[in-house]
Amino acid sequence: MLFADEPTANLDSASSKQVIELFRKLNRETGLTILMVTHESDDMNDVSRVIWLKDGKLAERGM
Repeated sequence: MLFADEPTANLDSASSKQVIELFRKLNRETGLTILMVTHESDDMNDVSRVIWLKDGKLAERGM
């Protein structure tokens, strides 16, 4: 399991896309589970599951 805390927060959009693509490749080719915490709403478009937390509690599941 890979834990990634804000991996794209301070990157330009091209670099952010490269990081997300690397995560997807790792998941697809090795089955690695990736738990990523982000405030970047664009990252939601490229993941298979989104879980929202509010005040430390599960607020919503998506995808």
